[in-house]
Amino acid sequence: MIRTGESRLVDGAWVAVAGVLVIVAVALAQIAPPDAVQGGIQKLMYLHVPSALSAYLCYSVVLLASAWFLIRRSATAQDLARTAAITGVTCTGLTLLTGSIWGSVTWGTWWAWDPRITSTLAMGLVYAAYIGLHHAVVGRAGQTFVAVVGIAAFASAPIVHFSVIWWRTLHQEPTILAPSLSPPIDGQMGIALGASICAAAALATLVIRARMGRLRARQARTAMEQADPLAQDVPTVAQPVAGAGGPR
Repeated sequence: MIRTGESRLVDGAWVAVAGVLVIVAVALAQIAPPDAVQGGIQKLMYLHVPSALSAYLCYSVVLLASAWFLIRRSATAQDLARTAAITGVTCTGLTLLTGSIWGSVTWGTWWAWDPRITSTLAMGLVYAAYIGLHHAVVGRAGQTFVAVVGIAAFASAPIVHFSVIWWRTLHQEPTILAPSLSPPIDGQMGIALGASICAAAALATLVIRARMGRLRARQARTAMEQADPLAQDVPTVAQPVAGAGGPR
């Protein structure tokens, strides 16, 4: 796969934007006041919440790419869905990790079978299974089944998000995407959190782009080797050097 100057420019722009957003988010998180009750540990919110929302973003891409595959039978859509799912599972893992650290201080335990935590774990496992299906099935029927699973799996996202409203839970109600028109958060905290969410979304997008780029390069290299067997490594036989010593 030959990368064009335009492609490099777009990649460079994404890196620059993501870098600036991360710097701004870190600075605003440092400036924002700590929570009056939880203290400094509350600042994990600026990593925990963006990780969760970035997972939702990735799973939305899986949903749309899976639907695109069913409509157009596009290999690119299939690859995009798998790549987004891998990134989403990573974000889900980071959400659970930061939540456990936060909970160890505020709840006094690293883990609780709370509806929000349990549903988040289940969501991650569903998409991990979806990724496994990509490697397990073959043929048109198998690819169709995987795409349908990719669409159905998205039902886990709203279950996770609204679990704190539907059931009794230790977890606080949603701060972002809350049913209320006035989210329960301080103004400075809200700005810092918004910047953190934008930075996390940009990083997730950058990771998906990078994974897709590497996948395309690997596929192009494989196609070239299959089309031209001579392009693969061929053992060579050493040739005698003119004028070298030996029987005359």
